[in-house]
Amino acid sequence: MAAMLDIRWWHRTDARSVEDMSKIAFLGLGAMGLPMARRLLAAGHELTVWNRTAAKADLLAQDGAKTAFTPAEAVEDAEFVVTMLADPKAVHEVVDALSPALNPGAYLIEMSSIGPEAFAEVAAKLPAGVTAIDSPVLGSVDRAATGQLTLFVGGDPTPVQAILDQFGTTVRCGGPGSGSAAKIVIITSVIVGVTAVAEAVRLADRYGLPESLIRTVLSNSPLAGVAGRAFAEGVHFPIRLAAKDVSLALTSADLPLARTVHEQLTRLAGQEEDLGKVVDQLR
Repeated sequence: MAAMLDIRWWHRTDARSVEDMSKIAFLGLGAMGLPMARRLLAAGHELTVWNRTAAKADLLAQDGAKTAFTPAEAVEDAEFVVTMLADPKAVHEVVDALSPALNPGAYLIEMSSIGPEAFAEVAAKLPAGVTAIDSPVLGSVDRAATGQLTLFVGGDPTPVQAILDQFGTTVRCGGPGSGSAAKIVIITSVIVGVTAVAEAVRLADRYGLPESLIRTVLSNSPLAGVAGRAFAEGVHFPIRLAAKDVSLALTSADLPLARTVHEQLTRLAGQEEDLGKVVDQLR
């Protein structure tokens, strides 16, 4: 994107009250979406949910959510619509299905990792009077459950701040699409970094160095952050989705290191395993 990102950290605020947000639709109840939707229910929001696999929606029905059979049904009368889906194709399909049912004045909060180009295409499909805000997240299922995600927001989040606050801390990145751009920049660097850690462990194996030593040294080095992610337990960011995010970066720029990492990721087995398992697989 041509414009420079204007990144500012914004912590929890009371932009609007919970009562002002009485009707929310949440579409996409995967590993991340399910705990995020649960947080909206726990905060007292009136929630309608939809998921391609209906059994996931039924889990939330037990907690008081309404379930919908189609995306269009989910957004009927909704003031705020949250989409948390796997990839650009899924987002396009769901937005195509729900757009005719959106009410003027509604907000679409797009929280999937789809990149700025796909977000612009999605926003262009919305009816007049509907505002799209991109807010992809950084963090795994553990942070989704506890409301400690980092949200990269493009556009003005003030009207939806009380919803975003349920999920974590917002980073205002600039105009529409800038949040999607920032997420791809950050996640690509993390994925490349985790792969570098995996190769460091592989090299240490060849030298006969104990793994405990390498973990300790890496965790106290400039690579501490990505080393922590590489060795983390209880998190789940599938290798398949990591490869998808890197591919989105490659559509925007010539990135030789990222290209090599993408080739490695797509060749690995266990595509549904967490990104950290790259360490074991590349050994």
